[in-house]
Amino acid sequence: MSASTKEAGWVRWFEIILGIIVVILSIYALAYPAVTFVAIVFLLGIILLIVGIEKVITGIFLHIRNRGATIGLGILVLIFAGLVLAYPVGTAWIFVIFIGIALLFAGGASIAQGFSGKESGWKRAFLIGVGALLIIIGIITIASPLFGAAFAGFVIAIGLLIAGIEMITAGATGRRLNIPSADTLTGKK
Repeated sequence: MSASTKEAGWVRWFEIILGIIVVILSIYALAYPAVTFVAIVFLLGIILLIVGIEKVITGIFLHIRNRGATIGLGILVLIFAGLVLAYPVGTAWIFVIFIGIALLFAGGASIAQGFSGKESGWKRAFLIGVGALLIIIGIITIASPLFGAAFAGFVIAIGLLIAGIEMITAGATGRRLNIPSADTLTGKK
């Protein structure tokens, strides 16, 4: 089996057009990273709303175990979704604080691993350096949630830009790399 397969012409154009849209969105996200982060939090609220509705409906109409728990948790998700949709900036601020705390923990863990004595040389220095960087970014994020939202939006924008360029490239070349299946990796047929 070859490493890539040829795609149909309409699929190629579809990939190119979608890639261009994603690149344009990434440029907007790069220009307004904090707004991008708040918009993503708002979209998360919409997703939570849909999930909450699904849980309540499932609990009411399907005969499943723990119907009460399903309905109760669905209502709880609906309450959280309502809060996210009503206060997207405040919710984004809370997310940013949690991101900052997570960065502090990740940085501490990296530094601890670096000083554990199990690593040596450049790997030890890299672990300690990355840990220190994570702690610095975590402190700045907690001290300035606007920085944290902008930083998260910037990371999202870079991810969108890379994905858009990949889509355009895949559409222009007409080839997409195949991801090997588990059977290919294990040698089963």
